[in-house]
Formats: sequence, structure tokens, C-alpha cells
Amino acid sequence: MSMSEHPGEPGQDAEPKLESAAAPASSSLSVTSADSPPADLVGGLPVSPVGRLAATVERLSREVRAAQAEAEGRALIELAKGILIERLKCGPAQAARQLAELAEQAQVTALELAVDIINQAARDRMSEVTDAFLAATRAADEAEAEPVGVRLRAAESGALAADDTQAVADALLEQALRPLGAVAVAIWAVDSDGSLTLAGSAGFSPAEATRWRYVPPDVVTVARRGLTERTGQWITSLAETGLPSIGLRHHPDGGRAALPAGTGGRIHGVLEIAWPTPLASQPPQIVRQVEALAELCAHTLETYTLPYGPVQEPRVLPDAAELMDLADGLHDPALVLVPHLDGAGNLVDFRIQHVNSRFLDPAGRPRTVMSGALLLEAYPMAAGDSELFQRVERVYATGEPFRARRMNLTALVDQVPLSAVADISISRHGTAVLLIWRVEDETARLASLLQHAQRLGRIGGFEENLLTGEITWNGQLFHLYGLPQASTPVPLEELAAHAHPDDGVAIRRFLRTLLHHRRPTSADFRLQRPDGVTRHIRVVAEPVLDTDGRLSLVRGACQDISAQHWTEVALAATRDQLAHTEQQATERNRLTLQLQHAIMPPTQAPLHVPGLQVAVRYRPAETEQLVGGDWYDAVVLPSRLVLLCVGDVAGHGIEAATSMVVLRNALRGLAVTGAGPGQLLSWLNIVAHHLTGAVTATAVCGLYDPAQRTLRWARAGHLPPVLVRDTEAAPLPLLKGMLLGALPEAVYEEAEIQLAADDTLLMYTDGLIERRDRSVEESLTQLLTTARTAPSTLDQQLDRLLTYSKSDTDDDTCIVGIRVG
Repeated sequence: MSMSEHPGEPGQDAEPKLESAAAPASSSLSVTSADSPPADLVGGLPVSPVGRLAATVERLSREVRAAQAEAEGRALIELAKGILIERLKCGPAQAARQLAELAEQAQVTALELAVDIINQAARDRMSEVTDAFLAATRAADEAEAEPVGVRLRAAESGALAADDTQAVADALLEQALRPLGAVAVAIWAVDSDGSLTLAGSAGFSPAEATRWRYVPPDVVTVARRGLTERTGQWITSLAETGLPSIGLRHHPDGGRAALPAGTGGRIHGVLEIAWPTPLASQPPQIVRQVEALAELCAHTLETYTLPYGPVQEPRVLPDAAELMDLADGLHDPALVLVPHLDGAGNLVDFRIQHVNSRFLDPAGRPRTVMSGALLLEAYPMAAGDSELFQRVERVYATGEPFRARRMNLTALVDQVPLSAVADISISRHGTAVLLIWRVEDETARLASLLQHAQRLGRIGGFEENLLTGEITWNGQLFHLYGLPQASTPVPLEELAAHAHPDDGVAIRRFLRTLLHHRRPTSADFRLQRPDGVTRHIRVVAEPVLDTDGRLSLVRGACQDISAQHWTEVALAATRDQLAHTEQQATERNRLTLQLQHAIMPPTQAPLHVPGLQVAVRYRPAETEQLVGGDWYDAVVLPSRLVLLCVGDVAGHGIEAATSMVVLRNALRGLAVTGAGPGQLLSWLNIVAHHLTGAVTATAVCGLYDPAQRTLRWARAGHLPPVLVRDTEAAPLPLLKGMLLGALPEAVYEEAEIQLAADDTLLMYTDGLIERRDRSVEESLTQLLTTARTAPSTLDQQLDRLLTYSKSDTDDDTCIVGIRVG
């Protein structure tokens, strides 16, 4: 993919284009290649200082790139000369002449011949990839300026010569991956906890690399998928997977490849490659080429040290010898395993390097036999149902520890019947794996479970032989009785002596049913212990008959039910208290509602004002416990002006209702002074802040002049009134005004509106429109839609607003409406 196809992609070495700040866009200076001089050069010299600087930067960049290419080629040529020196037994000068002569005879460059000599001598993974790739793309390779063999060997040389993973990423992108159409590459280092650290990247912006410098464990990304899917991931388009990854914002539809970077069965990281467009299915030659590059990254990551993240430690950890000392110090059985590789360096098994003294083989073999054996030889079924070998292999590859409680070990050893479970712990330490393997004794485990159950349930068991008089108690029963373990157990016939006197009848009935009628039975009694503590005990027992039908022994259990008893007592008391509290709450709510309805009736007697209809509605909260503080008022003042107002006191209950009464009556009294609505709200703010316990409230106050058909109004943190004219409905302007009681003093803006015949004005509280799932703007739009349809009377219109209200907050609702005649 050429750079012209994707200008501006991060990491692309696009030709720079500089524009002078003083010149217009049409006179911008473009720096071109050395073969064609810039269009704005006169006499071979740039016209402006900016042009001279740009030309200098371009020239130096070309020189740097040429020097880098020459250095990489020189390293390969020197390596080929060394091979010739070893094979021809000649000196350096003769090897150089021989290389030049052979290149001239083959009609290839010295660099191409050097790569062929290296491939023939090495016969490594890179040689195989080069041969396979050349066999499939011979024609394309011959047409390229730089053959694929040279690219791959140059990438390998640059990666091995680099002193950090950042340099490795740069070498891989420029030498091997950019010719494949890739635009960016990321090298991830995997830590022992499963986290990923961005060890190096090329083609991504510095800001993007900083954002992705660390990926916590268990966060699924493209790189994580490549780590867990051991065969690697080839993704056609990121948009199809929905997985997050570095560079997603720049190439959301681009293809990705993520391959584990490992050597000898151990994964050190992940190589992730980004393409700008969807990625088609790749031929096997390309896949093998990328796998070889991932293996190059693994060699660099072997000695990589995490610069940040949760663990600050080198990736090369203690050797098996130190781990053997650690295993010997453990109290649990442990194995130390080291990887066993074949001739090609592939992991095929693990050798048991060390067995500590506490390890018990499920087949009973001695420790001397186990040491030095291969894991699959010692336990051939480990790769089967138990998946033990796969667990060890994964821990060694990824470094993520594995823990399992009660792992099934059935048929682990071939031809040896096993039905056991074990607690397994597997962790990697450097080049070795520590396997802790504790096989459980089923009988001991069940006995331990029974002891814990008896302790948690406060249950003590007993058995009494009626023929010999022998009595057996477990330790928990001695604890229940408050007796030391060396004490003599109490016989059943003496049970009443240790119980509360009032429980003697129940104990005698218990003994008669058990010993005389020979039936299982139970009884509850109060045990009086020697330390003065009284415990509530439930005893359960059954008779045991011998072969002749005689009663031989009795066995049973005692359970401490003191907590249950006192819980039942507390529940009974709580139930009585709750019933009393509910009765009080019902009475309180009834009185509150009566008070509120007395001062705020749902409807009000109509006002007789010439040329004006006035109607009000009040709808209490649906839940009686939520008595609110909404209020309204509509009254004719001595000045013949009509006072119209609605308000809402914060909170619910009788306190809110009481504050509402204070504010409503105070506003009525203040309105007689003849002040405007802004001044009335300022005075009402003082009342709310100083005289009613610092309550807060919202309100709208208006004064209507019937003679002039004008309305002066102001608002204190409340929704503005709605004007309905003809078939349109719209809220009045949002005047400035803080809610009442927030500050000691406040100033409120006033406005005046001229009303016309048949106009309707609506004042309301938020209980009419408020919804939990919608914003106020959406709810207000619904109200305006409903208000546009005006029935013949004002009362019908207010009823319609209440009927079609979609409020779901169970809050009080007040509406005041006027219609001009």
C-alpha cells in the first residue's frame, strides 16, 4: 500500500508539505523528491527561508534513510563474508573479492548474494519463510526494488541488533511489514499476572501508545485474544469483532493480526499488526513470515524489564535450583518441573526435576523413582480427562498461575485404580514450574466436614449404653454443658438436675417416650451450666435395640438453640412494636391529610371577576405517606387585582405541609400592601429563610389587572406559566429568580404580558409533568401538546391536563388557570 493511498495515517512517512504563514494557500511551498526540483525555486535556490529549511530537512532525511539502509546491508554483507572466510579458509580481503565476483557472475547485487549465502548456511526459520515466499511470488519479487529475502534478513538483523523493543518494532515495520500493506505494529509483553505492557510500537501516535501502555488482566483485547488463542488471530475487520485495541480510532475498519511471541513453549508476549483496510485471507507464506517475525520478538522479550505496571521485576526469574530450595521449605507436597524440548526446540514434555519430601505419589511410587522422570511418562493419563498436562503447559507458556480446589484425579495413572481428588497449584518461576499437589484423604475430609458442621450448628453428640452404663460424648457436647473435657458425662436420668426446675415436666415426658415407649423423641429445656449461664437446648434421641429386642443403648444429639429462642422473642416484641407503629403512622397520615385538605381543598369556589374565568385543581400524592407541600392561591385583592400563585415546598410530611401553610398565608398578607410580584417574592424569601426553619421552596406569583387585561408576574426557581392562544401553547420567558429560602436576600425579575380575548394562562407545579425516565424539556413538550386542545370550559381543560398527565413520581399537583372573556 503506497503512502499516497492513506495520507495522514499515523506512522506513515508522508512527504512534508509546509505552508508559509505570510503567503496565501496557493503559494504554499511543497518539498518534492531530489529528482524533480521544487516548482518555486529560482536559479536553483528556494525563494523563502521556509523553503530553504524544508529543502534542507528533506535532504538530511534522505541521507539518514540511506545511511540506515546502508548500515543494515553492510551487516548482512559482513555476515556473508564471515561465512566465506570459514568455508574457503581465506582472509577478509579475499572473501570480499570472492563475494563481489560471485555477485557479478550471478548478475545480482552483493546484498542479494549475501542474503542467499546466509540462508544456505543457516537453514533456519527465516530461510524457510524466504524460500516459501519466493516460490509463491517469484514474479512479484523480481519486480521489486528490494527482494523479500533482503527485507526479511534486514528485519532480522535490525531486530537482533536493536537494544530495546521500540527499535525492534521500528525495524519490523519498515523492513518487513510495511511492504505487506501494514501501517503499524505493537509488541506486547505479558506479565505473570496476565497483564499486557506495550513494550514497543511503530506507526501509532505517541498519545495512542501512552493510552495503551498497560492493559490489566482479564481485559479482552485483540492482543489478549492472540495470547489466549495459541494459534494466533487474523481479524478481517475490527468493526466485526467489537474488540478494543490500540489505534482503533484511526483504523476502525482495518484488519489485525495478533500472534503469540514465544520460544520453547513459553510465551513472552504478543506481536500485533495493523492494516488500514479490511484484511483478506492471507496465503500460508505470509502467515509463516509473520510467525517468524513474532519469534524474533520473543528473543527480545526474554530479557525485557517492565517499565511500569503492577510488578517491577525482570522477566528472567530464579532458576530451577532456587525453586528446588523453595519447594523443600514448603509444608505441602510439591514438584519442580523443567521444560523438555525436542531437537527443533519445541516443547514436548516436562521433566520432574525435583520432588520434595512431603510429596505422595497417587500410585505409591518412591521419590527416587519420580525424580528425573518425564511428566507424561510418570502420569500418562495426565493429558486425558484430568487436563493436568494442559494446565502445566499453559502456565509455563503464559505465566498465569492456576489454582483448583478438589481437582479430580480419577484414572490419572494408567492401570492403577484411583478415585481421589487433590488441591492443585501451578505457578511459573523463571524457566521452571512449581506444581503443588495435595491428595485428600476422603475419610479424614468427611470427618473434618462433620466436625465443622457440628461446631457451626452448635451440636453435640452422645451415646449411652444402658447395659454397661458407659457414656460417650464428643467435645462439642462438653462445650455446651460448660464442662471440661476430663469431666464425667451426665447420664440421661440426671438430665433434670441440670435443667431449669420449670422444665422438669418436659424432660420427664421426653425420658418416658424414649426409655419406656422406645420411640425417637425430642424436647426443649433450659440448661443451667456450672458457670451460671443458662442456655436453651433442644435434645433429640433414638433408642437402639439388640437382636433380642431389648433396649441396649440410646444415641442422640443436643443443639444450642439460644440464638433462635431469643430471635423469636425479639421478633415477637418487634411485631408488637411494628403493629403499634403502623397504627400511629396511620393516625398521623390521616390527621395530616385532614389538615392539608382543610387548608388546600382539591377545588375552590369560583371567583367572580368580570371578563375572567378562574379555576384551580389540587391532586394529592397517590401514596398517603408522601403528603407534600404543593400549594396554590387565587384571590381578589382590595385593589381589585387578582393574586394568582402556585408553589412547592421541598420535602414531604407534616413539616412540609406546615411550611406550605406559612408561605401561602404570608403571601396573602403581603399582597395587600400593593407591591409587585417581584417585591412579594423577595419578602417571601425572607420569611422562608428566617421564619420557617430555613425551608426551601419554588413559586410563581402573578397579579392580573382585569381592566387592562395585563399580567405582571415573577418566578422563584419555578417553571414559568404556559400561555395558550388560539391553537398554540408556549411557556412564558424564563425570568431570573432563585428559589425561596436559599439565601437571606434575593432579587426577582418581573415581566408583564398583555392578554387577549380567549387567552388561557396556566400555572402548575412539577407534579403535573415530572417523570423519572425523561428530562423536564421532554415532559414540558408533552404538556404543551395536550394544552393546545382547549375544551369549551376552563374546568374541562384543567381536568383534561390531569387526566392525560404522564407523571410517575407520585408527587402533589396544583394547577391554577385563567381564561380571558
